[in-house]
Amino acid sequence: MTPENRTKIWKIVKNKYFIAIFIFLIVILFLDENNLFVVRSLNHDVAELKYTVDTMQQGIYRDSVQAERLKYDLDSIERFGRENYYMKAPNEDVFVVTREEN
Repeated sequence: MTPENRTKIWKIVKNKYFIAIFIFLIVILFLDENNLFVVRSLNHDVAELKYTVDTMQQGIYRDSVQAERLKYDLDSIERFGRENYYMKAPNEDVFVVTREEN
């Protein structure tokens, strides 16, 4: 750098408006209670919550479809009872098979 360029840069750095803007940016980006890191963290939390809401809405839809099916269809009621509550007819046996993991 030439001495002429250094003096131009030094004049800019010594400018009171530059100093005020620089201090303002430091305070806003790092020292404020709503700084850059907090805002980034909150945006991440919002994205996670939106994903959770979408997942829950899909579950609600699946459950409502199954509830409608269970209201009117006797075969689906019987299947639901057999699969989830191991219900059986009086003349049959139920065997529950599970896989053993190491």
